[in-house]
Amino acid sequence: MKFGFLLLGVVLFLPTGARAADPYVIDTHIHYSHDAWDMLPPKEAVKVLRDAGLKRAFVSSSSDDGTQMLYREAPDLIVPVLRPYRRRGELGSWFKDETVIDMIEERLAKNTYAGIGEFHIFGEDANLPVMRRVVQLAKQYGIFLHAHSDAKAVENIFSQNPDARVLWAHSGFAPYKLVRKMLESYPNLRADLAFRSEHADGGKVDDNWRKLFADFPDRFMIGTDTYTPERWYSVIEHANWTREWLKDLPADLADKIAYKNAQTLVDWALQN
Repeated sequence: MKFGFLLLGVVLFLPTGARAADPYVIDTHIHYSHDAWDMLPPKEAVKVLRDAGLKRAFVSSSSDDGTQMLYREAPDLIVPVLRPYRRRGELGSWFKDETVIDMIEERLAKNTYAGIGEFHIFGEDANLPVMRRVVQLAKQYGIFLHAHSDAKAVENIFSQNPDARVLWAHSGFAPYKLVRKMLESYPNLRADLAFRSEHADGGKVDDNWRKLFADFPDRFMIGTDTYTPERWYSVIEHANWTREWLKDLPADLADKIAYKNAQTLVDWALQN
């Protein structure tokens, strides 16, 4: 409980004066799971996101109740994404549990979502019946899939639906050469940069990643990944760090990575 009071104090007194002049950023990788709710109530969580100067935030949570709480608090800011986890601890089992499909179908019928995820799926597990049904539901509802996956699982998803829209969490934690290969192979694959830093250091973009961004200007997005409550400390810092390295790119490319690519994905999903 001490941590909760400390976090709340930090949120309440973070400086906000410079936000108006900062460029837009959409963060595509935010979680608001059950272990964060008491420490950081919805109003304060939304305040963190606004203090980071975010234009919008893609939010998913374990359980989905967290996402719905934030969405009710700030529908202008929150982009709801349906995570197939009802609680922590299901990361390695959800795709073997057919009751997960009942939950997903119920939530999709009841609420509005731009995507399903972030979910963890690797290799041939992407061909199991639960994951196959998730791919079908994303197609049925015209929404994207936010996949924390290796390249093989992404390939399996596209083999099931070549027209799927997949946001590759963390760009698969793959080296830039493999990221390039995957983007070349799958025109509907997008990649977030959550929890990655090798693409930029000291406000300068790595040359290899610079070329990758320039060659695929419509495919990269920003993400923080608040996978634990403590990671909410990093949202503002990460947004500011992102703005610094984006300045090292041409303005039109920087804007696409910062927010335009994410907004295009949202517009596609919510217009279906």
